[in-house]
Amino acid sequence: MSIYVGNISYQVTEEDLSSVFAEYGSVKRVHLPTDRETGRMRGFAFVEMSSETEEEAAIEALDGAEWMGRDIKVNKAKPRENNRGSFGGGGRGNNNFRDRY
Repeated sequence: MSIYVGNISYQVTEEDLSSVFAEYGSVKRVHLPTDRETGRMRGFAFVEMSSETEEEAAIEALDGAEWMGRDIKVNKAKPRENNRGSFGGGGRGNNNFRDRY
């Protein structure tokens, strides 16, 4: 499981996040998503730690804390939803097809 870290400064680096979360345990991975078009950070990150106990300690200590001038949101990351479904079918579009044939 990983931790979602929201409302972070656009100047935050992976090293910054690693050092903050290392106070609560061993950090396995840090991911800072960027916008595909601009390459700019998106204002959130994911942190993976070695154990669920460490993750829970970090969440409890850091959720709502002020860091780099922002009140950060820290909680368990939710599984990514597949929201890239197809747009066809389901009666959308021109329903006159049945009337014509």
